[in-house]
Amino acid sequence: MAANITIPRRTLLVLCGPAGCGKSTFAAQRFLRTEIISSDACRAMICDDETNQGVNRETFNLFHYIIEKRLSLGRFTVADSTALQPFARRRLLDQARRAGYNACLLIFNVSLETCLARDRLRARSVGEQVVQYHFGLLQKTLIDAPGEAWDMLFVLDEDEMEMVEIEFS
Repeated sequence: MAANITIPRRTLLVLCGPAGCGKSTFAAQRFLRTEIISSDACRAMICDDETNQGVNRETFNLFHYIIEKRLSLGRFTVADSTALQPFARRRLLDQARRAGYNACLLIFNVSLETCLARDRLRARSVGEQVVQYHFGLLQKTLIDAPGEAWDMLFVLDEDEMEMVEIEFS
């Protein structure tokens, strides 16, 4: 049986989790392509290489700019980045607040082994060291995020990700 998450249409849905945890796949299966603002896609738009970490400042300027424009037009928006750093989550939370939006954090609690295996299969692999670093940040996020004033917070374990459906209220 599918689990349902119900959110208002005026929501900034922030996906949070390590590389290889399935955030982008999850989003692509449930949302319109235009609703998903991906940091990887923004990076590719800037320099034609979604793995180039040397353009992070420019990437995230574009990422947040697009989110701001969508929210200003009243559009449901999915922020697809790792969002594992507190400052990254705070900036997205602040954007939602300024726009009068609900802020929903969806944490992908996926095992290190699964993330590493998926990363090895990806064309744009980030490597074992990055995935391990992200996994450590995930453990801290699972502790810290409940105290960060999100309107809604959901933790998806890997065995339930396929069954989750997003509905709008």
